[in-house]
Amino acid sequence: MARSDADPEVTAQSEADAEADAASAGRGAADQVADLEDRLRRALADADNARKRCERQVADSRAAERARVAAAWLPVLDNLERALEHAGANADALIEGLRTVRDQAVALLAALGYPRHDETGVPFDPQIHEAVSVVPDDETPGTVLQVLRPGYGNGTQQLRPAAVVVAGGQG
Repeated sequence: MARSDADPEVTAQSEADAEADAASAGRGAADQVADLEDRLRRALADADNARKRCERQVADSRAAERARVAAAWLPVLDNLERALEHAGANADALIEGLRTVRDQAVALLAALGYPRHDETGVPFDPQIHEAVSVVPDDETPGTVLQVLRPGYGNGTQQLRPAAVVVAGGQG
């Protein structure tokens, strides 16, 4: 006997299977969303921990560099103290000792990458010189005639420019 309508029991079972599949798919999607949210939270926590670790490393590096530079200045201070201990003995020896300590300090700055600029007779360079005065001079225009305050460094690595008097043409 042929039936034109589907068996109601089979139809109900098919609908129940479809609902179960849909519910299962919904649970699968919800599980996947929960998993992705968990992974996102973990990734954000990892990024935050990396940022904090980097900040600590930068702070530690700065502290270590400050300590290294300060330690490099200790011999200069020691020599100044020695010069002051002998101040009453001989004025000429004191002056010579202070010059030696100054030369040591200048050499230390140069070793740190900040060479001293106190040359006269050189062309004016706005990268390392600051013109504080211009004196008429037709023989050597654009030349440094006098250094009022030495400069330290080069180009972008500069502690300060040299304050200089520059020759200018009368023109």
